[in-house]
Amino acid sequence: NRVLTETVRTPGAHPSATVFPVRSFAMMHAAMFDAVNSIDGSYTPYLTEVPTTRHSSIKAAAAQAARDVLVALYPSRQAIFDMELARSLEGVVENRAGQGARVGQIVAQRILSARANDGWNAAPPPYVLSNAPGNWQLAPGNTAATFTHYPSALPFATTSSSQFMPNPPPALTSDEYARDFNEVKEIGSAMSQTRTAEQTQVARLWANVNTPTTFFIVWNNVARAVALARGTSTIENARLFALLNIAHHDGLQTSFASKYQYGLWRPVTAIRRADEDGNPNTAPDANWSSLVGAPPYPSYAGNMATIGASQATVFSLFFGRDDIPFQHTWEGAGGATRSYPGFTAMADEEANSRIYGGIHFRFDNVAGQSIGRNVGNYVFLNFMRPRGCDN
Repeated sequence: NRVLTETVRTPGAHPSATVFPVRSFAMMHAAMFDAVNSIDGSYTPYLTEVPTTRHSSIKAAAAQAARDVLVALYPSRQAIFDMELARSLEGVVENRAGQGARVGQIVAQRILSARANDGWNAAPPPYVLSNAPGNWQLAPGNTAATFTHYPSALPFATTSSSQFMPNPPPALTSDEYARDFNEVKEIGSAMSQTRTAEQTQVARLWANVNTPTTFFIVWNNVARAVALARGTSTIENARLFALLNIAHHDGLQTSFASKYQYGLWRPVTAIRRADEDGNPNTAPDANWSSLVGAPPYPSYAGNMATIGASQATVFSLFFGRDDIPFQHTWEGAGGATRSYPGFTAMADEEANSRIYGGIHFRFDNVAGQSIGRNVGNYVFLNFMRPRGCDN
C-alpha cells in the first residue's frame, strides 16, 4: 500500500487522466488478499484460490502479487517494484518464498485478466445537457465533463453502478431545495462571513486533488496507521485493505452514475440563475463564486460523501466499532494534523467539506452517504467472508 501510494504521488507516474488510482488500489489489494488467503484459508476468496501448502510464505505471496499487478499497471516503475519485492523477501526461507511467490504470480495474473477489459480504458463519451433550469452546466474553468465512462466500467463487487442508485434530488420548487440552496449560498461563498476558519481549512484540505494527500489515498493512509497501531495480522490486513478499496471503487462509481443519471446543476450555476428555478425562497446572485472550484461533472450525489461513508462503514464493520481514535496529517493547503474520535467523524467532515467549499448541496451529501453505507455493507457482507459463516 505504501509503494502504490508513493507511485500515485509521483508526478507523471499514473499514466492516464481517465483512470482513477482507486482502480489500481482495488486491483492490487484484491490480488494480495487472494494470494494470502490461498495459504491461510480463513476466508472465502475474492476471485480465486490457488492450491498450495501451509509451508508457502504468506509474505512472499502478498509481495509477489502486489509486484506483478503494479508492474502491469505501471511498467515504467518496474525497477522500483522489483527492489521492494526483494526487500520484502529478505529473511524468508528460499523454498517457502518460492512457493509463496508462485501463488502470488498466479493470483495476480487472474486479477489482471479479469480486469483487462473492464471499461476503464474506454473513451469517455461526451455529456452535454440543455440550458434548462436545474441542468448541469460547465462551471467556470471547466472545459468538458470528465469520467463519463466510469458508470459503465465493471464493478469489483456490486452487480452494477445502478444497484444502489439514490432517489432523484428534491424538486427545485421544494422547501428542501430552498433550505439547502441557502445554506451553501451563505457558508460556501468565496466571500462568506459565516464560515469559520476551521471550516475554511477543512474545505481546502479535502479539496487537495493534486497534492500528496489527495482524497484517493486519505483513507488508505488511515488504514495503514490504524492497522499498525492495532497490530492486525497479515491476513486481516489483506482483507481490510481489499474491502476498503473495493468499496471505494464501487461506491464512487455509483455516485458518478447518479451524477450522470440526474445531471443536477452545481451550486454556482443554481445561485447565479436562481431567478429561473421557480422557487420563491431562493434569490439569485449573478456574481456568486464558491470557495473551491467546482469539479467538471454534475452535483448529485456527492462523491466525497460517498467515499467517506463507504470507508467508515467498512472500518466499523471490520473492527466491530466506530470509535477508534486516530490522526491524519495533510500535506497540502498549508498542511495540518487533525484528530478524529472515529471513522464516521472523519467521513462526516469529508462530506461537510464540500458544503463549506460551496460545491455541493446538503442533499447531495445525504444521497452520497446513503450510497456509501449501502455499498460498504454490501461489500463487507458478501465478499471475503469468514469460512463457515452463513450470516
